[in-house]
Amino acid sequence: MAGGLAVLRGLLARPLASYYLLISSSGLLLLIGLTMVFSATSVRAYAADGNAFAALAKQALFALIGLVAFWICQRLPARTFRAVGLPTLGVAVVLLVVLDTLHLWDKLNGKADATLGPLEARLLWLYIGPIQVQPSELAKFGLVLWGADMIARKGAALGWWRELATPLFPVVGLLFLLVGYNDLGTMLCLLAVVVGLLWTAGIRKRVFATLTVFGLVGVGLLVAAASIGAGSGDEDAENYRLARLTMFFDPPPPDECGLTDCYQYLQARYAIDNGGWFGVGLGKSSLKWNWLPEAHNDFIFAILAEDLGVVGCAVVLTLFAVLAYTGLRIARRVADPFRRLAAASATVWLVSQATINIGGVVGLLPITGLPLPFISDGGSALVVTLAAVGMLASFARAEPDAARALHARPAPRWVRLLWAPLPPLPSARRRGKLPPAAGEPPSGTGRRRETETGPAGARARRGRAGTASERRR
Repeated sequence: MAGGLAVLRGLLARPLASYYLLISSSGLLLLIGLTMVFSATSVRAYAADGNAFAALAKQALFALIGLVAFWICQRLPARTFRAVGLPTLGVAVVLLVVLDTLHLWDKLNGKADATLGPLEARLLWLYIGPIQVQPSELAKFGLVLWGADMIARKGAALGWWRELATPLFPVVGLLFLLVGYNDLGTMLCLLAVVVGLLWTAGIRKRVFATLTVFGLVGVGLLVAAASIGAGSGDEDAENYRLARLTMFFDPPPPDECGLTDCYQYLQARYAIDNGGWFGVGLGKSSLKWNWLPEAHNDFIFAILAEDLGVVGCAVVLTLFAVLAYTGLRIARRVADPFRRLAAASATVWLVSQATINIGGVVGLLPITGLPLPFISDGGSALVVTLAAVGMLASFARAEPDAARALHARPAPRWVRLLWAPLPPLPSARRRGKLPPAAGEPPSGTGRRRETETGPAGARARRGRAGTASERRR
């Protein structure tokens, strides 16, 4: 045991350990996801058009696009991520406004389809001609980049409520309203991103307490809004969001579950129970035969549990745990405040979304309808997730020890051109080659004044004077 721990510590002490842990855990989750999408969709796809690989081919295409996004993002420096944060968030807000406006227009006019020219809204998706996008997924990445940049620029001024409230709170409030109207689960992910940003920035606990109160009030209002048509609810119909909460806190007996109450929850329990320890075998799930709604998306973890059992579930949970450890390790090791904030908030986003999804499937949390990162069927979510992993990979290569190791033994030029350029050395900022990070004094000014004031500075000056007198002798 002691020898194994020593080997593990040695591996984790390597300069590029964060990078390789990130690549391996994300890559394995992506492969498992493609496999489970095929397992969950093959039967219905074959029954629909005679091609069992239809859904897998579509997901593989999005995975390829996501890998291109990963490759691009891992090549970008931090200043590029800071520059694209506001435009990314702005595009997401515009798309969300269009999506919600079409839904409101549809409900006010009693139309069956929310369309306006080439634009069409279908619950969480916006169709722009043949292009299908999910604006809330882009909003997650935009909030990570813009929020990290804004907080890094404010620095120590965040101790004042005025600096914390502007412009963070108005923008976040607008984003929560636009996203939460249609998708309460994604709004909870955005809330986790904000918590990750403020926690990493070292905000005081009373600020968190205040934000928690406002967050609970906002969630309550969005739950009530389902009664007037928010999300997939209809006016004068049963509030489906309130029904999910009621079912979680007071679940009815299995024999009283109707098709609209706890049916999905109960079928997921059957799938997990049927899987046992080692599962029924890959692709042999019976609940995917149109018994479990959204088996390919929100409830794909139940199909995984039935196919691969507790062992398969443990492997997936372990990979997410490795991803969480790696992301927070990167946030702790990088020196730039923006990188630290963005890495921590992106990690909190991915891990919290996985926790909410899995918790809802196994009955530990209310059902929210969130996809499982890397695993669930869905193009926009997969592309944005892989782009976020690419950003983390860029930050992992910028860790001080990793940057020194890459410069000490640089890869051939063609490898750097095809894969990723060398990151900046950590000493470059001290030499004046890079601008100082937010909240950091300029090189050669503030640092020297800090070291030459007080008793320690007086001793240093006396030491230098003594050395000079010895040289004169």
